[in-house]
Amino acid sequence: MVKNPIEPFLEYQNVFVLDGGLATELEARRHNLDDPLWSAKILLEQPEAIRQVHSDYLHAGADCIISASYQASLPGLMARGLNEVDAVNLIRFSVHLAIEARDQFWAVMANRRGRLRPLVAASVGPYGAYLADGSEYTGAYDLDEAGLLQWHRPRWQILAQSGADLLACETIPSLAEAKALRQLLLETPEMPAWMSFACRDGRHISDGTPLAECVQLLNDVPNLVALGINCTPPRFLPDLITAVQTSTDKHIIVYPNSGEHYDAETNQWLGQSNPSEFGTISREWRKMGALLVGGCCRTGPAHIQQIRDRTRPKT
Repeated sequence: MVKNPIEPFLEYQNVFVLDGGLATELEARRHNLDDPLWSAKILLEQPEAIRQVHSDYLHAGADCIISASYQASLPGLMARGLNEVDAVNLIRFSVHLAIEARDQFWAVMANRRGRLRPLVAASVGPYGAYLADGSEYTGAYDLDEAGLLQWHRPRWQILAQSGADLLACETIPSLAEAKALRQLLLETPEMPAWMSFACRDGRHISDGTPLAECVQLLNDVPNLVALGINCTPPRFLPDLITAVQTSTDKHIIVYPNSGEHYDAETNQWLGQSNPSEFGTISREWRKMGALLVGGCCRTGPAHIQQIRDRTRPKT
């Protein structure tokens, strides 16, 4: 049976703190991500900026940092002009950057009391992230399950052999894509992973499938160590956590966006996010049973620090 790398954290502190938005923090540091490659653009141009964001999340208290491979796909990188070998190497490099940041953090950390050595998760973004047309939030794809399986498999194989501690299948908007990833999980039984869905309300993922149905589909996958929700407004989380909890015995993971609204016409986020309030409501998610908690779009190190400040190792 595959070893669950998250268990030591839950046994020690009863919570597993994830990082926050990578692209959000890069934009806050004035990097231009207006590009189909999104944060993967910075992998090509200024990789040290990504390493620094990883480091800042670790210092904020994250138990896990997620690689910059969300939007880094072979067809996307090759469309930019990279050959296949260079595209493969860049995807691997995204994980190596995170591993280096983690190892440097752990090597220089003066006082390790109260912390376990953080993990690195390799991001497996949805097909819609490659399309860069908003379909990652609708699941309205031009590929069926078989096509999605074929599209995902090459990158999956790269990331599964990248040295990451686990895979993060995140922002999954459709049942067909969940089924395709389920097959890949079964093909790599030695690699632990989590899967989190983008949801449009308190019951359904983005394509309209009930979240409970998706969770039930995946509940018997041995190397899937957690199931849950990401990149979804916090107001929907109580109902969604209940839906997951009644459908699986696996750990529940939640890392919502800040609750701000994205205006596709103006390409702007509207509203405000208070890190302290985000940290406060994260306690409610944990009380409901979601022990893997972090942030997604429009959250940063300050949000993760607030989550960490509200957790204490068990005594």
